[in-house]
Amino acid sequence: MSPTASPRPRIGLTGGIASGKSTVARLLAAKGAVIIDADAIVRELQQPGGAALAGIVSEFGEGMLAPDSTLDRAALGALVFGDDRARERLNAVVHPLVREEAARRIAAAPEGSTLVEDIPLLVETGQAGRFDRVVVVQASREERIRRMVSDRAMTPHDAAARIDAQATDAQRAEVATDVITNDADVEHLSAQVDAFWESLGRAE
Repeated sequence: MSPTASPRPRIGLTGGIASGKSTVARLLAAKGAVIIDADAIVRELQQPGGAALAGIVSEFGEGMLAPDSTLDRAALGALVFGDDRARERLNAVVHPLVREEAARRIAAAPEGSTLVEDIPLLVETGQAGRFDRVVVVQASREERIRRMVSDRAMTPHDAAARIDAQATDAQRAEVATDVITNDADVEHLSAQVDAFWESLGRAE
């Protein structure tokens, strides 16, 4: 970045499960934003040979591996879901690796690009203070449960439990500088993303 260039704002994007955060990320990417997707980084690091997979096996044992030596996601989920201590142990393994890789991708991003860090657990991991703008995507509890039942074949009970395991809407709202609601249609969502993009001083 040149000495006279304005520093680009640090933007964090978050939202609860089935809120539509990934859709907002795609809409921002279509406008030219560089998305640093924490979930995608996690998936890469959990591939065979990845640092996170090695750390998970070291922490929780060989039972976390499927017969083909990939991560047994069902076994890991069964272990940490509903067990705060196990989830903390998992986070202690994975989160530092994700942040390290995210930092590398941020450093490699083209000069002048708009960077958006897509972090599902931004609030839960206390990262809001790192950002100039925190964009929170919200949808009603009822709509999120409907989406999980319809799109992810979950039971209503399991869908509600997943929501309850994350930060509340009120907790996210406390750190939000921008709230995008996703209870209506895609056109309504796109209009809010357009307004946010324009607030950054970006043109189509």
